[in-house]
Amino acid sequence: MSVPSPSLPSSPSRAAAPAPTQADLLDFVRRTAADAELVASLPLDPEGRTWVRLQGPGGSEAWLIGWPPGTGTGWHDHADSVGAFLTASGELTENSLATRLPTDGWKTLELTEGVDRVRRLPAGRGRGFGRHHVHEVLNESRDRHAISVHAYYPPLPRIRRYSRTGQVLRLEQVERPKDWQ
Repeated sequence: MSVPSPSLPSSPSRAAAPAPTQADLLDFVRRTAADAELVASLPLDPEGRTWVRLQGPGGSEAWLIGWPPGTGTGWHDHADSVGAFLTASGELTENSLATRLPTDGWKTLELTEGVDRVRRLPAGRGRGFGRHHVHEVLNESRDRHAISVHAYYPPLPRIRRYSRTGQVLRLEQVERPKDWQ
């Protein structure tokens, strides 16, 4: 282990490492999902999702999540965080909106036709996403758990939860870290 000399002043050239990008987070979730021992260690519950917090790259927040058959997140976003997730086993479906929503100051929005996107994510497939990405993630299997790895940077400042009826999206709740940790 090398110890810096106490006589060296700190300088701007010793700045912190750059924040992880979507690509960095996607690389992390790929590598983590490939760790069969870690994935197999996640306790699975037949009724509800289970999760274990992981050490993400560059100060990011990361999670290993187990999804019983028929479970999902509901519509939500991750506010100002970029993120990535990847299915480690089973298959997940991501429904998302291919449009940028206003970040604050609204309770109800009418979505235009053609903004819906559906992605099937079998084991080994995932994606990165930007700030304010609105989506829901589902395990649509009737009989098989899914497991996934997720990473966010900066660590989640809040999650906004939405309800959706047809083309109407309504902000229902804003959660902060103290609500889920």
